[in-house]
Amino acid sequence: MESFKKSCVYQIYPKSFRDSNGDGIGDLKGVMEKLDYLKTLGVDYLWLTPFFLSPQNDNGYDIQDYCRIDPLFGTMEDLDRLTAKAGELGMGLMFDMVFNHTSTSHEWFQKALNGDKKFQDYYFFKEGTPGNPPTNWQSKFGGSAWEYSEEVGKYYLHLFDKTQADLNWENPMVREEIKKVIRFWKEKGIKGFRFDVINLVSKPSAWEDDEEGDGRRFYTDGPRIHEYLREIVVDTGLDADDIITVGEMSSTTIDHCIRYTNPNEKQFKMCFNFHHLKVDYKDGDKWSLMPFDFKKLKKIFHTWQTSMAEENGWNAVFWCNHDQPRAVSRFGDDGIYRKRTAKMLATVIHGMRGTPYIYQGEEIGMTNANFTHISQYRDVESLHYFEILKEQGRKEEEIYRVLRERSRDNSRTPMQWEAGEQAGFTTGTPWIGVNENCEEINVRESLADPDSVFSYYQKLIELRKRCNVISEGSYEPVPLKQEGIFAYQRSWQKEKLLVFANFTGKHQEIEGREALDNWEILLSNDSAPKINGKKLVLAPFGAVMLYSCGKA
Repeated sequence: MESFKKSCVYQIYPKSFRDSNGDGIGDLKGVMEKLDYLKTLGVDYLWLTPFFLSPQNDNGYDIQDYCRIDPLFGTMEDLDRLTAKAGELGMGLMFDMVFNHTSTSHEWFQKALNGDKKFQDYYFFKEGTPGNPPTNWQSKFGGSAWEYSEEVGKYYLHLFDKTQADLNWENPMVREEIKKVIRFWKEKGIKGFRFDVINLVSKPSAWEDDEEGDGRRFYTDGPRIHEYLREIVVDTGLDADDIITVGEMSSTTIDHCIRYTNPNEKQFKMCFNFHHLKVDYKDGDKWSLMPFDFKKLKKIFHTWQTSMAEENGWNAVFWCNHDQPRAVSRFGDDGIYRKRTAKMLATVIHGMRGTPYIYQGEEIGMTNANFTHISQYRDVESLHYFEILKEQGRKEEEIYRVLRERSRDNSRTPMQWEAGEQAGFTTGTPWIGVNENCEEINVRESLADPDSVFSYYQKLIELRKRCNVISEGSYEPVPLKQEGIFAYQRSWQKEKLLVFANFTGKHQEIEGREALDNWEILLSNDSAPKINGKKLVLAPFGAVMLYSCGKA
């Protein structure tokens, strides 16, 4: 398998990827059926979101047992076969570990409710009376972050849904339990681990109200976070060269992410941050719409790329995942310029310094769901906020517009394998509706089209493996006066790479810092980009990668 700097990770949301038995829910055998497709794409690791035993209140991120497969998705034997087959094809599996919280159905929490003091200390049970929680912190899914337990006579902390109780990492027994889980899966041949909202696990020593926000400033990148992560990683051997790790870092900072990923710190190989995916949040509120702020987007990318490089940190670079709307609908044109937008966005990410992640369907240019009624939504966060926004007095028409742009269900509609009934995802009734545009956007169509988004992704993945300037090079922003143009240069020894991308729906003429005639067009989503001296013309949502190899 390639070094993680040359690798590409493909995220699979098993529930929506491929259903092998007609029950309407994707499963492990369904993933197995599509391994040849993923090998054709060229990816190195397959990140599977949780398929462990779960009540499914948050689509598997509420885990009841970390070492058992939920029957919805198959059996341990199915997983063993999947791991072995992926390995034969040169791909490793990456598991999604949710260690900030467990389901309230987990054995540990149930023992806590039954009065076992040992297991009560696995969580945060705090004094309070009904209606008077310990702090005013808010859950990330809306409402209080505290739920009163009649059985215990105290409140327990849940930064997410009330069925997701936060684990107490201050307790060394909790950390030992986590290490056991990691060792269990490592022994099963798992080659990668993604740690869900992992920078939230170090809680403050004092519990107090937040008079400025929702409480996150007290627990984000908390006081012992680096100590905890180093202990987990070193004690389980996750710092080994043949293991890939990534931390999901919520509301984090560059300084912390440098520490999380600098090899000397022995924490993670890379981390996700989400600042670039909040540039269309009006006043920082996810549920208030505005056009995305391109200047802010550009500044965030440039700042993170240069700062992480200066201190030997490493980014996981991405547009889409199971928690985000589809990027082609969000940052471009998902109508007439859909294919070109998808390729442009891919060019920007895959030319960057960092390990690129592809979310299922992104490689064929899948779009937002465009649901029209609340009955079509399944996401717990979306259902909560439908009611919250109504209580705020917003009109239903406006609420639906917000959900169409913001709901996590936009990324969770079934993978579109072919035109026709249920898009080839299932022979039954899917757990969530299939996007109606599957007639024109699907894998079968993509594989038959040499100019498809899929074909473009193949080329980008191959370029990273072949070109050291992409996998190893420095990053330098290229300042341009034109609105809506994103540009940067990568350099490594005598190699240089220039990337230009047009985020607007109009032709744009760009003047570079030097003559571009002698640069090789490595890849472009425009069949004939126009270059004349220092000038380059980009088509609407056009993008180009230019390569030069001069004297060292």
